[in-house]
Amino acid sequence: MSNNSITGVERRSIYGLAALYSFRMLGLFMVLPVLALYADGFTGSTPALIGLALGAYGISQALLQIPLGMLSDKIGRKTVIVTGLLIFALGSIVAAQADSIWGVIFGRCLQGCGAIASSVLALMTDLTREEHRTRAMATIGMSIGVSFMVAVIIGPFIAGAFSISAIFILTAVLAAVGVVITLWLIPTPLRQSSAQPDVVAAPALLKRALHDKELLRLNSGIFTLHFVLMATFVHLPLMLGDVLSLSAHGQWKFYLPIFALSFVAMVPLIIFGERKQKIKPVFISAICQLLLSLLLLAVFGHHGWALIMGCFGFFMAFNLLEATLPSLISKRAFAGGKGTAMGVYSTSQFLGAFLGGSCGGLAVQYWGGVGGFWLSAAVVLAWLLIAVGMKKPRHLKGLALRYQSCFSAEDMLAELKLVPGVVDVMLVAKDCQAYLKVDEKVFVETEILPFKAEANPLS
Repeated sequence: MSNNSITGVERRSIYGLAALYSFRMLGLFMVLPVLALYADGFTGSTPALIGLALGAYGISQALLQIPLGMLSDKIGRKTVIVTGLLIFALGSIVAAQADSIWGVIFGRCLQGCGAIASSVLALMTDLTREEHRTRAMATIGMSIGVSFMVAVIIGPFIAGAFSISAIFILTAVLAAVGVVITLWLIPTPLRQSSAQPDVVAAPALLKRALHDKELLRLNSGIFTLHFVLMATFVHLPLMLGDVLSLSAHGQWKFYLPIFALSFVAMVPLIIFGERKQKIKPVFISAICQLLLSLLLLAVFGHHGWALIMGCFGFFMAFNLLEATLPSLISKRAFAGGKGTAMGVYSTSQFLGAFLGGSCGGLAVQYWGGVGGFWLSAAVVLAWLLIAVGMKKPRHLKGLALRYQSCFSAEDMLAELKLVPGVVDVMLVAKDCQAYLKVDEKVFVETEILPFKAEANPLS
């Protein structure tokens, strides 16, 4: 077997961590298409509080995910992950037992306190070699997308066959399965190293990530995308019942073909954008499609044909943008800063979910059923104006170089900057590690051979 071939331990780690992540996201998303339909069963329910319940997990996720990732460096990855899953399960049980909307809100906040995303990625760095991390992160990313689609389809079915409480109970069970996967199926690393900054957030790099204008454009995008997702689900399930006469437990029959068709329609666009390096036009077109779909739902959503077309356009654009944004973050992140950029990106995503649910609920309560669509359209319009100025993404390659300890950090930095094709460099002197962004059209790897002990592609 080649030294670069993926090992059984790495394969087990990648699929185990992807399953762990997907089970957790499945539990968070299953409630989206059903809470508005069953809200009358909770005392004190109003559209504003329904929206708050949908997005409540986002605020605790946003506040805790980066700090808990850092904590895992000190007390261990699995300790943080298992504790987070138990807190997530507790929040699910609280929500399952709730008879008031405030109980559901509290349960959803508790679910979000089990913020294990950064710790999962840190564990992945301990268990996989650099040359396999792109595959590992892509597998986890795909698991999240699949979880969302599955959750929206099976959520109405489970709630209709049993009750909305059954969704929360199943979520707690999935969290328990996650604990089993963590303790017995995912290998325990022989040695825990400090998580690499190109994979997880590094405190020292947060300021640079927050001041990068291009990253801010992309962070505003994921914020907006999850804002409109939560705001949409405050009222969309009720519209499907009123306009298309779909029962609560039968709405999965609508979501299944819509998701399938929207997925088939968006895949060729992603392939075209990447292969032809036309990702910006595809990206901007998808934002425009999202805006037009929301306007269609707001103005003509009371007609069946408009509701179907609006939902198709919405989910096609959402899935395309959801898949494209992480790739753009990876391309735009400075050398060695991908993990930090993704940490800020994820925090923006969860803040968007929280504010989208909260503000969308208020819009429905005070402006009527389509108020959430109008609010979302305004937010997407603002995003479009921000995104139009985005620079064309450069197709650069990430390299990790472990250089010889005989070189000082100052000398190493100066030498690497002189190498043709090296666009950006970041050094971690204590580990004798350099992270590079290189233009493959110009860069020749033999130029860095005199310095290196090891170099592997990161992205």
